[in-house]
Amino acid sequence: MSSIGTLLDRRRLRGMAEQAMALAREIFPLPRSITGDGVRATLRRVAELIPIETVEVPTGTPVLDWEVPLEWNYSEAYVLDPQGRRCIDVANHGLHLVGYSAPFNGRISLDELQTHLHSIPSMPDAIPYRTSYYRESWGFCVTDSVRRALPPGEYEVVIKSRLTNGSLSYAEMLARGTLEREVLLSTHTCHPTLANDNCAGIAVLSVIARELSRLPLRLSYRIVFAPGTIGAITWLARNRDNVSRVQGGLVLGLLGDRGPLTYKRSRRGDSETDRIAAGIVKRLDERARVVPFSPYGYDERQYCSPGFDLPVGRLTRSPEGGYPEYHTSADALELLDLDAIEQSIEAVIRFLEALDGNVHLTSAAPFGEPRLGKRGLFRETGGRSPSEFEHASLWVLNQADGKHGVTDIAEASGLSAELLESASRALVSAGLVQGEGQ
Repeated sequence: MSSIGTLLDRRRLRGMAEQAMALAREIFPLPRSITGDGVRATLRRVAELIPIETVEVPTGTPVLDWEVPLEWNYSEAYVLDPQGRRCIDVANHGLHLVGYSAPFNGRISLDELQTHLHSIPSMPDAIPYRTSYYRESWGFCVTDSVRRALPPGEYEVVIKSRLTNGSLSYAEMLARGTLEREVLLSTHTCHPTLANDNCAGIAVLSVIARELSRLPLRLSYRIVFAPGTIGAITWLARNRDNVSRVQGGLVLGLLGDRGPLTYKRSRRGDSETDRIAAGIVKRLDERARVVPFSPYGYDERQYCSPGFDLPVGRLTRSPEGGYPEYHTSADALELLDLDAIEQSIEAVIRFLEALDGNVHLTSAAPFGEPRLGKRGLFRETGGRSPSEFEHASLWVLNQADGKHGVTDIAEASGLSAELLESASRALVSAGLVQGEGQ
C-alpha cells in the first residue's frame, strides 16, 4: 500500500479538515488579486505550513502569448454621497472595489457614477465580484438595494490604487519521491473575500501538501499556488521543459460548499488521472458528477492546452457558476461546510494513493503469451476455464506495456485490485513482469 493511505484514518481526516477551515478563515479577508500584496500575504501564511518557494516574475516578462501585467495594490477606496457620508467603502467589504481599478479622485454626478457601479438585481443584498485586469478603468460593486437608494446629486469618488512595474507572485513545493515522475496539484490564489472560491482550495491543498511533505513517496508531487489564468500560464512558461515529467494531476478549487463532488476530465478524456479520479468521486459521493473537458473553467484549460496536453483534470464541488453565491459576497465563510471539506480532502488523498500505488508494469516477454505452466502459474490440466488467479495473470501480462498499472487493469478487466496485485507479485517473482523503478 502507498504510504499516502495512512492519511485516510478518519480522525486524521477530520483534523485536516479542521485545520483547512481555520486557514480559510485566516486568509479570507486578504485582498487577493492576480498580483499584489494580498497574494504575497496569502503565500506567506501558506509558507508557515509547508516549505514553498515563492517566485516573483517581473512586470512585462513574456509568458507564452501573454506578458506579466502591472502590479496592482490599493490603500483605500470609497464614495461620498451628496451629504458627505461614505456610502461605499472597500474597508467594509473587499468586493466593493472592482479588481485592478485605476486611481481616481474627483466629483461626479449620480448618472456618471452609475456607469461605474455593478450590482445584481436578482440578488439585491449581494455584492458582485468584478474585475478589469487588462483594460484600465475603475468601478465599485454594491448591493442592488444600496444602488437603487442612492439620492441624486454630486458624489466624491476616491480610489487610492497603484498600477506599477512590480511582479506576479506564485509559489510551489516539490515533495520528492523515489521517482522523478510528478503529480501536479494546483490551485488559484486570486479572488478577495470569497470563501469557497477560493479560500477553500488554497486551504485544502495546503494541509494535504503538509502531509505529503512528511511521507516517503514513490512519485514526486509538485504543488503550485498561482493566480488564475496568468499565474498558470506564467508557471508553464517557466517550466515548459519540465512538464514532460507530469504523470497526472488535479486542479483544485471550490471544495468547501455542500454541492456534490464534481470531476472534470482532462483534455485527453481517458488518461490515468481521469480513470482514477472519476471512479473515486463516484464511490465517495452518490451525487457525484463526472463531466467532460471543456476549454472554459479554471487552470485545467492551461495545463490541457494542445501544446502541453497534460493529464490534469479538475476537482471541485459545485463548479464555477454552479451555486447561487458564486462570485458574490454571499460566498462567505458561512458557506463552508466542515463535512464537505473533509470529503474533499479524502477524495484528493484517495486519488493520490491510487496514483502513487499504480505501479506501471512492463512485460519481459511481450511477444506472444509466455508459458505460465512451466513456471507453476497455470493449471496442469487443460480444457477448463482459467481460475481467477490465472485470469488475472493473463490480464496483467497483456496490459504490461509500461503505461498501465493495477488500477488501470482493474478497471479494464473488472477484476479486483487485490487479485491483480497478487498476480503481479507472482509474475514479478517469475521474472515475467517488471515494475517501475525495479
